[in-house]
Amino acid sequence: MSQFVRAAVVTGLLLLSVGTLRADNDSTLRVFPEGQRPDDRRLEPLKDLNGYFPFEVPESPAEWDDRAEELRRRVLVANGLWPMPPKTPLNAVIHGKVERDGFTVERVYFESQPGFYVTGMLFRPSEGEGPFPGVLSPHGHGGRLQDAGPDKVLQQIERGEEKFAASGRFPKLARCAQLARMGCVTFIYDMIGYADNTQLSYELAHRFAKQRPEMEDPENWGLYSTQAELRMQSIFGLQTWNSIRALDFLCSLPDVDASRIGVTGGSGGGTQTIVLCAIDPRPVVAFPQGMVSTAMQGGCTCENCSLLRVGTGNVELTALFAPRPQAMTAANDWTKEMMTKGYPQLQQLYRMLGHPEKVDCDAYLHFPHNYNYVTRAHMYDWFNEYLGLGLEEPIVEEDYELLSSEEMAVWNDEHPAPKARGEAFERQLLSQMTEQSDAQIASLLPEDQKSVEQYREIVGGAFETIFGRTIDGVGTVERENIAKVDRGDYWFFKDVLTVPAHGEQLPVVSVYPKSVDWSGRVVVWLTGQGKAGLFDDAGEPVDAVRTLLERGDSVVTADLFGQGEFASSPDEFAQNRKVENPREYAGYTYTYNNPLFSQRVHDVLTLLKWVDADDHGTEGVTLVGTGEAGLIVATAAPLSGKTVDAVAVETGGFRFATLDSFRDRRFVPGVVKYGDLPALLGLAAPRELLVVGDAEEIPAAVETCYSATDRSKLTWAANANDATARIVDWLAGD
Repeated sequence: MSQFVRAAVVTGLLLLSVGTLRADNDSTLRVFPEGQRPDDRRLEPLKDLNGYFPFEVPESPAEWDDRAEELRRRVLVANGLWPMPPKTPLNAVIHGKVERDGFTVERVYFESQPGFYVTGMLFRPSEGEGPFPGVLSPHGHGGRLQDAGPDKVLQQIERGEEKFAASGRFPKLARCAQLARMGCVTFIYDMIGYADNTQLSYELAHRFAKQRPEMEDPENWGLYSTQAELRMQSIFGLQTWNSIRALDFLCSLPDVDASRIGVTGGSGGGTQTIVLCAIDPRPVVAFPQGMVSTAMQGGCTCENCSLLRVGTGNVELTALFAPRPQAMTAANDWTKEMMTKGYPQLQQLYRMLGHPEKVDCDAYLHFPHNYNYVTRAHMYDWFNEYLGLGLEEPIVEEDYELLSSEEMAVWNDEHPAPKARGEAFERQLLSQMTEQSDAQIASLLPEDQKSVEQYREIVGGAFETIFGRTIDGVGTVERENIAKVDRGDYWFFKDVLTVPAHGEQLPVVSVYPKSVDWSGRVVVWLTGQGKAGLFDDAGEPVDAVRTLLERGDSVVTADLFGQGEFASSPDEFAQNRKVENPREYAGYTYTYNNPLFSQRVHDVLTLLKWVDADDHGTEGVTLVGTGEAGLIVATAAPLSGKTVDAVAVETGGFRFATLDSFRDRRFVPGVVKYGDLPALLGLAAPRELLVVGDAEEIPAAVETCYSATDRSKLTWAANANDATARIVDWLAGD
């Protein structure tokens, strides 16, 4: 029996639950005092990239394993890489060998996916016998060819940041040259939009600021569009995929020992290092520089993608590499507090995992943001130890004869740059990615119970990440009763539900039959108007609710976040909020925050967790959603575990793919990639399911999931004229 039912008079006994009950004649639906909103953390300003992102270390290795699995899935889903796409031939070309003292340099290009090229430079030891360790070196926003210039490098030398006037001008190439001299095959590759990787422009990848209506075509869209966001297509994801394929290239070289791979990059390259090492098991040592911080998380569009840091941050993402060895330094930038905020938690984790010596952070707070000579020296010693190079320390970086512009250029007359570029290529690339992804997800549609489990693991798992919570993640739900009213033939309750783990509150209204025996069934019914949708202007239940009461059912409803008592004005939650960043990129908001739709799904799960709180007689819980809440209920159902026996939803034929703005209150990143609303409906199986007002033809995801479990539990009522009446009839078994 649920907590709200226990507050009623049952067989003459008054059963009290949490809170103080009082009988009154209040006929209004308002739970909180007039003018007071729920004490809910979600009403606070949104989090942005400049927030605070602490890492709370779990209490045991087992708890960390669970958390790490959850986080890795988040990173993969956010990057559009869950499940991992098939890897196509690289068709790698290595050319233009140049010799220097102790190392050679070659230019490289390959296809990370058909027609999309990764470009870079390959540094190899000129002496010794391989196979050699390999080092992958992503770069940040200075670019592979970053040149400080002759004047600035002299200033850096005076401050102790660099040592050599020649090689110090090109700090990214300096580290590659030194690593090659140390005996490592080192590949530095261009970030999208830099140097020779210009099929997608620098302005698009790193300076995007204004939405492009012409790239919102639902059949032929571009990056940063609503359609791209609905499919987890982003510059961040493309760069992560390029990093994975760059590692494929490096490991495929005959002179590389694929069991000894290191990864290091600074600033934006540090972000790429963190993410690659979080999801790829091949690197054995890492040096993510300049971005391991509890403060600013990365300001560029290329460092943010929807879902990535919801409930987490760069320090915890860095921790996913544990217990493999990694090191970094702090500087006078957003990493300046690492020695007290971030690094102690990494040390705590490594100690707990039995390897305290395998994490290190040194503070060079007299330097600004950098990957300078001093920091590089720290990295050389770290890689020397953990790549087994056996060199005498300290390792001293040496100068080298600079490369000419021609010697650094990947494209030339013999190797011309690809002609496919610009907006036409952008559209074609995303279309190609969509076709591949759609086919991959379609191949998962179940045929039997075994494949249903696989579908739940991959597609259902993606939805768990996308919507940000399951019933098990709700935590404890505390109830405070505000009112209990005897209304003659039924009891009327007002309650406040509080979820301490998430700082959330929910105003709840419920009715319980008094003139007839309780049937044992609880109907949790949500509407697009909040709790007001089930009551008339006088505060009396509408006919549908009265019918359920007369049959002995109890009914629970609530204002979901942004409805009713949450809103200070009718238009306050008419659309999704966004952070104050003036650049019109959804990722600046949804990298760090759940959208409104997901928050409302969380509230449904809170209600279900409360109703399911004990086992004093409830014989079944039915979840109902009408109006816009039908979509929310359809989403909550597969996330509800075993708390719900039956689900009834009015969909209106809606599909997330029809949305044309990330400000739409129904917008959720990634939901279309995994099958849209039909996939969510299918994942409700094997619960009893009624779908009202959808298309005539049952979508494949729904049909296959129910056919593989129990087809008799699916009722499809496409043309019901009165959705509410059809739902009530279905609840009665008609």
